[in-house]
Amino acid sequence: MATSSRAASRPRALWLDVRFIIGIVLVVASAIGVWAVVHAARTTRPVLVAAHAIVPGQTVTAADLVALDARLGEAEPKYLEPSALAEGMVATRGIAEGELVPVAAIGSADDVELTSLVVRSAFDVPAGVVAGSAVELWATPLTGPGEYGEPLVIVPHAVIAEVRVDDSMVSRAGADLEVVVARDDVEIVLEHVAGGSAMSAVPASVPRAAAPAGSTPEPSASPSEDPS
Repeated sequence: MATSSRAASRPRALWLDVRFIIGIVLVVASAIGVWAVVHAARTTRPVLVAAHAIVPGQTVTAADLVALDARLGEAEPKYLEPSALAEGMVATRGIAEGELVPVAAIGSADDVELTSLVVRSAFDVPAGVVAGSAVELWATPLTGPGEYGEPLVIVPHAVIAEVRVDDSMVSRAGADLEVVVARDDVEIVLEHVAGGSAMSAVPASVPRAAAPAGSTPEPSASPSEDPS
């Protein structure tokens, strides 16, 4: 009778041993999974950040960028790594200072239908208009000696590359503006420059004042001097 009892208890003991082993395996697997998640969350990769505002069409070099370790996870392939930096790279869109550089924002000169030119502003340049600012380029045509017509937007989408101000000047009226425009807009800009139009750059983020149908909104200031 005792022998029969011992025989019956052996399968039960074996089953308990199997469950114990399975439990240990599950605990170990869970610990490894948690470690892997934490390790992945702490893993960083070097990416490139704009050291200053980069304008569309600008050649991008190592001097324009700063390497920074960041945790991007699945988004990592979308941003430029230091090893991917190559000669001849050009910004295809504006990149703000401190922004992670997207791979999609970098291309070759053939990818950019933009160019830069310099115009002289006849109005005070707003303090917020700096390199990288999106602006509208306005022109007030010269119609006669000291006389001007209605102002109009000649380039609705431009980017400031540089604001050149004489340090001796108290205001920023008469500043030279290097602007990045589409190549298709170059002709109209040069026509107004050659014709003596008073030029001005207005921040694109500033909404235009409501005006009656058929009228043209005007800059609030007047030309500082006869540009002719």
